[in-house]
Amino acid sequence: STPGGGHGGNGGDGAGSNSGLGRGGSRGTGRNGINAQGALATAMNNASAGGGGGAGSRKTLRSDNSDFTAQLAVEEQRKEQRKALLAIKNEETLQRLTSRNQGLGGGGIGGSGNNSRRVSEIDVYRSVQDVKPKAAPFGLSPVIQLDEDAEAVLLPLYGVLVPFHVSVIRNVSVASDASDSNSAVIRITFQQGPSFEPFVRFPSKAFVKELTFRAHDVKYANKVVRDLRLLRSTMQQKAESATLVAQEKLMRGKRTYTLRDVWMRPAFPGRGKKLPGTLEACQNGFRYTTPRNEVLDVMYRNIKHAFFQPSEKEIFTLVHFHLINPIMVANKKTSDIQFYTEVMDSVATLDGGRRSMYDPDEIEEEQREREKKNRINQEFQNFVNRVHEVWERDYPELSLEFEVPYRDLGFMGSHNNNTVLILPTNSCIVELTEVPFLVVDLSDVEVISLDRAMLHLKNFDLTIVPKDFSKEVVTINSIPSTSLDSIEDWLSRIKILYYESKVSLQWRQVLKTIREDPKKFYDDGGWDFLDAEASDEGEDGEGGGELEPGEEDYEPSGESEVDDDDDSEDDSEDDSDASLEESEEDEDADEDEDEGMDWDDMEEEARKADKEKRYSDSDDEDRRKAKRKAGGGGGSGSVGSVG
Repeated sequence: STPGGGHGGNGGDGAGSNSGLGRGGSRGTGRNGINAQGALATAMNNASAGGGGGAGSRKTLRSDNSDFTAQLAVEEQRKEQRKALLAIKNEETLQRLTSRNQGLGGGGIGGSGNNSRRVSEIDVYRSVQDVKPKAAPFGLSPVIQLDEDAEAVLLPLYGVLVPFHVSVIRNVSVASDASDSNSAVIRITFQQGPSFEPFVRFPSKAFVKELTFRAHDVKYANKVVRDLRLLRSTMQQKAESATLVAQEKLMRGKRTYTLRDVWMRPAFPGRGKKLPGTLEACQNGFRYTTPRNEVLDVMYRNIKHAFFQPSEKEIFTLVHFHLINPIMVANKKTSDIQFYTEVMDSVATLDGGRRSMYDPDEIEEEQREREKKNRINQEFQNFVNRVHEVWERDYPELSLEFEVPYRDLGFMGSHNNNTVLILPTNSCIVELTEVPFLVVDLSDVEVISLDRAMLHLKNFDLTIVPKDFSKEVVTINSIPSTSLDSIEDWLSRIKILYYESKVSLQWRQVLKTIREDPKKFYDDGGWDFLDAEASDEGEDGEGGGELEPGEEDYEPSGESEVDDDDDSEDDSEDDSDASLEESEEDEDADEDEDEGMDWDDMEEEARKADKEKRYSDSDDEDRRKAKRKAGGGGGSGSVGSVG
């Protein structure tokens, strides 16, 4: 009796014993049965509460959720704001495009408003007598010659030298002749396509695409190609310099503020190791100098936007200037100048080996890096404060100030194939750490399209349409969908018209169509064509407005109560109703096969799968415990009772 009671206790705590141990074993098994029954009842109640289909439970609707209701209210407020902005934006677009088409806005329909030189305006030689080629050496046939004064190249065609201006040449190259190692092949490629003005003016004409010449003198061929490339480069620099706006002369003043050991982007041209320079804030502008006596001046009156970005998670602390008129740096025009200092090494050395997390040297090195970052940030902050005082005192009409990006509004995105952190400021959207820089003035933004903004996608694209339709749109790709709500909230607060679109548009063709007929664009609703929700509602309205099966007669089942003592008739009715609902759901699924399940159905299916997996795992664990007890302690107890 005593061993039986002891084993009965083990059976009650565990899975019970296989031997006939009297009350102990039965009491243990009974206790297990009560516990299992209670756990099963609790699980069923939880499942019915979560699934919303159990008896005696009340369904929790999304409309009962306060957060969901608040989100719906915010969405309605955004829609009303977009409607008000749409009317204003359509009027502005129509007025601006109409004035430009009438010649009051500068660029016209197809022009970009720049002062670039057209091919039709080039007059190389007025007559054949002006062409004075050099005599061919040794009485040979005519060879390729250059005329630097006329910016032309003379090409021999059928024994006659024909002049071509270097602006019509796209590329020139030289290569060794495969059939003769002592000869070279010169290949000259000409301009083609819609961007070439004569191609547009004479669409029915045939244009020469490429000319190939064989030269028996390899050295002369290399010299011709080198001189022709240099002539093209010189002509391009002259054309760019002709469009530059003359800057005022820098005046140092009595007091200057200095920022030392800073780098510049874009850097000065030249070979050799790059050296940091000094940035000085003078009376009417900035002057940057290097130890090689390289100088660059940036005038205050030529600054459109100034930014100060202290280092937090980046390796740079920088000041950035977005210019009104571009200046020449490294023989190229640029509208963005940046001066920065590295707060930590951009390259980590691996010679030191692996260190422990609590290595004193590692901790000390991190402390030094933090102190260096704080010191550099403070130096830049002091420089910015002093320059801002000068601007407020001497140039209040410019309304210049250093803008600091809002990091809490930042979002990750791909710009120019680089995944970077895009940061908004008071007046711009910027990305200042990677080249090429991104600076978009919000006052120049017409509308923003959030492309591919759908629930089942992890990323979407943001397309910025400028007010000048002759410019290219700015696209930021691969933005995480988790940033969509914060971006929409920010755009609503700064009152910029935006829409969500399911697809990406061919914006070049769209803007061209709008420029050609602004009145038709306005009459058709203007920018309302980007509203995907309105188009979906219109399609639903045209479809007849019929309700799906069961939608009209739907009633929550939480009001009915079912007792545990229901008879078999109620069970059969429930089974028949359930089978009917399943058949209707199957029919609906067949009809809406392309649409797929909504979020509620997918969540319910995932919840059921998790529940089944949880029960199966617990059953397997109970069986494993029973086998271990039967083969271990339970076996010895049976032998003892028999003896």
